[in-house]
Amino acid sequence: MQAVRSILVIIEPQHAESLALKRAKLISAVTGAHLHLLVYDKKHDHSALLSVLTTGLVSEGFSVTAEQQWNETLHQTIIDAQLDKGCGLVIKQHFPDNPLKKALLTPDDWKLLRLCPSPVLMVKTSTPWTGGVVLAAVDVGNSDGEHRALHFSIVDHGFQIAALAKAQLHVITAHPSPMLSAADPVFQLKESIEARYRDQCRAFQAEFDVDDAHLHIAEGPADVLIPYTARKLNAVVTVIGTVARTGISGALIGNTAEVVLDSLETDVLVLKTEEIIAHLEELAAKG
Repeated sequence: MQAVRSILVIIEPQHAESLALKRAKLISAVTGAHLHLLVYDKKHDHSALLSVLTTGLVSEGFSVTAEQQWNETLHQTIIDAQLDKGCGLVIKQHFPDNPLKKALLTPDDWKLLRLCPSPVLMVKTSTPWTGGVVLAAVDVGNSDGEHRALHFSIVDHGFQIAALAKAQLHVITAHPSPMLSAADPVFQLKESIEARYRDQCRAFQAEFDVDDAHLHIAEGPADVLIPYTARKLNAVVTVIGTVARTGISGALIGNTAEVVLDSLETDVLVLKTEEIIAHLEELAAKG
């Protein structure tokens, strides 16, 4: 977060209060990041709104630019602006889709999470971050190089958000339930799964400096346990990541991040591995 020099802030003209801008100001006030405001609309002119916002932000001491654009789709417009301006973070307010519409069409925010090369912060509430709990979701059971790099990024971003908001960082990790059909006997017994997982967690804690009081280990599906733990801790931000293989076109984000987006009652920061970022930038370059 400290390394982000420019933030793309999505402005929704139809909503009086911009929660995305509120979060962007909080981050920029600490990091000094430049704010680039974007309105995506092909029908109406919002230059007056952008002028008012820009003037106000400049008077508060922020570095600001603004534009209105539209390029075929919502997510493509945002990604084009992010790449063009070299923004290291995209902040957008999330509005839940109608369940029927979501069943028939891929939500725009899911497409943005899948295809945007930079980290994306989806703002869901007006709850202040200050003094709250930041929840970092990791998969300790996967310790290959790619996951380890992602774990580092998730925990590092979590610590940075906690530092700028004077908040506490907690970490959630979920392990699978026993399966009698599992080929490996270790995964057939609850006790052996827990013992193996706690060994992995101890190694994780030593590496990332997370004590027992701030590590939550649970059994079950991550897409259920992450929102449950966030509610229990009254978290204000959840940091989650994804790993995918670049050779599988379209499989660019684990569905956990998508599923929990609507079920979480916190803001959600989604991070990607360097491998995915490079692949997405390559796809964007091809147009």
